[in-house]
Amino acid sequence: MSLRRTLTWALPAVAYAAFVRWYTDFGGPLDDDEIEMYLARFDALGYSDVELDRVGRFMKTDTGRQVLMMNVIDYADDPPDVPGAEPGESAAKLMDRYMQHMYAELFKRACHPTLMGKAVGDAIDLVGVDDLETAERWDAGAVFRWRSRRTFCDIVTIPETTGRHEFKVAALDKTISYPTEPQLNLGDPRALLGLFLLAAAALGDLLTTPTGRRR
Repeated sequence: MSLRRTLTWALPAVAYAAFVRWYTDFGGPLDDDEIEMYLARFDALGYSDVELDRVGRFMKTDTGRQVLMMNVIDYADDPPDVPGAEPGESAAKLMDRYMQHMYAELFKRACHPTLMGKAVGDAIDLVGVDDLETAERWDAGAVFRWRSRRTFCDIVTIPETTGRHEFKVAALDKTISYPTEPQLNLGDPRALLGLFLLAAAALGDLLTTPTGRRR
């Protein structure tokens, strides 16, 4: 095989391996020492006993896999003034203030939104929450990909992130966020990038190698 053909296949393979290494947490499930460390961080941030119990169970059931956080959002129509923001700022502006630092921390750790959109109607199907008067009314939905529960705990305990949480609270009338582990994810960038690089390498090989030498 010529050097050109070797590079045609080797360079995409190296690029893909580097991406997978960055995009995937190979550290396995959180161990007991890590859990105790993160619980101490959450406690120092003022989490209540109920919140510590909830996040503790989340960490103790870790599988080491990626997590998709499902969010349903109802923005405040008249958010209160918050120190650090201009008086009368809208909910969208307050949320932008909260996410300004969060996005930087997310992206550099291979975490990112996978779906974001505005609600186009009230809840169509409500089961078990019919008695909640506000359950049918939402403004937006979003799904965020977290590389792992370890990465989640790293980001949400960063002082710069927690210090902006008041902006998020003021921007919302209500929200529900819960984690899932995908059993089917056709949009996983690792699969999409692998297919793209494979196709690009095959096309490059086809275009640059004479027919008689393709062996």
